[in-house]
Amino acid sequence: MQLTKKQWFGLVTFVVLLLASYLVTVEPWKKSTSSLAGNKEGAPPVPISIQWNSLEAGYPATPDTDTILNYSGWDLGYNEQFEQAAWVAYVLTREEVLANVAERNEHFRADTLIRSGSADLSDYRGSGYDRGHMVPAGDLKWSERAMDESFLLSNMSPQDPSFNRGIWRRLEEKVRQWVVEKDSLYVISGPVLSSVEDFIGDNEVGIPGSYFKVLVDLSPPDHGMAAFLLPNKGSSSDPILYAISVDSLESVTGYDFFAFAPDQQIIEWLESRLEKDKWK
Repeated sequence: MQLTKKQWFGLVTFVVLLLASYLVTVEPWKKSTSSLAGNKEGAPPVPISIQWNSLEAGYPATPDTDTILNYSGWDLGYNEQFEQAAWVAYVLTREEVLANVAERNEHFRADTLIRSGSADLSDYRGSGYDRGHMVPAGDLKWSERAMDESFLLSNMSPQDPSFNRGIWRRLEEKVRQWVVEKDSLYVISGPVLSSVEDFIGDNEVGIPGSYFKVLVDLSPPDHGMAAFLLPNKGSSSDPILYAISVDSLESVTGYDFFAFAPDQQIIEWLESRLEKDKWK
């Protein structure tokens, strides 16, 4: 059927009105939803500014923490059930990475600050597992005391030797490289305690199936977050292949990272994102 000029005009008018209605009602709704979701694909909901005045601002909220201990430049949340740290937290700066005050001393020993008793050297002896640092000794060359405290067994977790001396070590080295590039990072490391299926020693030190590391770029103006989840086994892969969002890591661990930090709107937006280009 051939439309008359008047019918064509009416049809065009209807389409224009329909399109206008769509733009007025549907598009603003989409924009609002994007904003409420943290606008994950675009700019942050508000200008990013991370200014934490203490390590406590970055502590993860988790039932796995029985007590919190403070050492030289780093804090540790201890887990009694598995006799190791649930997490460690510290800020690492460019100046600290470039310092060369202390040498690695290999002073492994029990932690007397754990009132119920920490793991002991005998737990690891003959186990086939390395005493894997959660706060790397290589991050603490800026202080002899901090270096010495890093060898407390509260800071150790049973790691497969090929993991501890391989991909875990390479990730630690990358973190120090990123610190030099970015000026400073807030770092959280720990075992995924829900993955423990076996134990070593008389103190029954849990053997985690995987480990995590969370990084926050504290240097303005381009803040960012990244999480890493690595299985406790050897790998020749680049650690960046194990990078995930903090939100994804929270789903695995059950931890609420940065629960006590200010500016939660910014934190939630950063936790939802993973921009690997910032960590190459």
